[in-house]
Amino acid sequence: MNKETLCILGCGGFIGSHLLDRVLASKAYRVVGMDLSSKKISRHLSDKNLTFVQADIYRGKKLKECIEKSDTVISLAALCNPSLYNTTPIRVIENNFTQPLEVVALCAALKKRLIHFSTCEVYGRTTSSYDKKDKKQPIEIFNEDRSPFVLGPVSAQRWTYACAKQLHERLIYAYGFENDLAFTIVRPFNFIGPRMDFIPGVDGEGLPRVIACFMEALLFGQPLKLVDGGKNRRCFTYIDDAINAIMAIIQKPGKTRGQIFNVGSPGNECSISELALRMKDIYRMITGKSAKDCGKIINVSSESFYGKGYDDSNRRVPDIAKAKKLLGWSPRVGLDEALTKTITAYLLEYGNEPGKKGGRAWK
Repeated sequence: MNKETLCILGCGGFIGSHLLDRVLASKAYRVVGMDLSSKKISRHLSDKNLTFVQADIYRGKKLKECIEKSDTVISLAALCNPSLYNTTPIRVIENNFTQPLEVVALCAALKKRLIHFSTCEVYGRTTSSYDKKDKKQPIEIFNEDRSPFVLGPVSAQRWTYACAKQLHERLIYAYGFENDLAFTIVRPFNFIGPRMDFIPGVDGEGLPRVIACFMEALLFGQPLKLVDGGKNRRCFTYIDDAINAIMAIIQKPGKTRGQIFNVGSPGNECSISELALRMKDIYRMITGKSAKDCGKIINVSSESFYGKGYDDSNRRVPDIAKAKKLLGWSPRVGLDEALTKTITAYLLEYGNEPGKKGGRAWK
């Protein structure tokens, strides 16, 4: 039987590794995967339905060769770490806009379907957040086809990522308009789960995203730092729910062509300060540790934590009506369950001993 071939760019990352789990388990596809590392997908390297190319996606001729062999290209590769947006802005723009241009051009020229992963950060801030008189800040649900993009000034370089991703979306849409590119764009809303970010000092350096920052603090008994009081709000989406949506997009090329989808869990909204409290409570429940054994929750300024030029989205709540209608998809995993599974995965991977991976953190 002729199986559809998927080219997954960034197959060794957080989302890519989970997508690869599901795709290969289905036995319905062949996969050509590209990434710099195979660490998170090592168990799949012997699978006869996977051809893994360990290489820089944007250097050499491997990219074109992989796309030529495929029917559908799933572009996951990105530089999506908030600590880099205002500290290495050129690198962020190049990695999220300039370099991926080649993927879009090749898909258009070779007549391949493109499923591109953007970000919910393209929406920027809610319009009400700029109205200082509006203290209530009503919920502004972000709709894929109607909501405006509200980014900060050029001097607030934190928006380099959102702006680069937004322009890339516009380019893909333009290729669909002028060159008949078959595309679907995905806007993820804070996916969480096993195999997320690194732990600084153990298997990476620098600042990871918020879940890993809080996990580092819990594992090492350090303070959980709330940037500017942790008032900003997010909707956290468990990775299994996210992969369900992605599989539906893969399987429905007709219904999803030319569409942009929010993939998120509106019911899992909480502030970052609430997240810290929930993670601390769940960590204690799993490990049996006392409150005094866990780090305190403290406030820090965004400039001291991220550096000059940092700004942030105040609230991001997705409208998922389109995903429900066209994909038949709805998220199922609640926030506490998602956090419990994520924290458990971190504990199994790292334990609770500084610098020592794999140690059990509970009896």
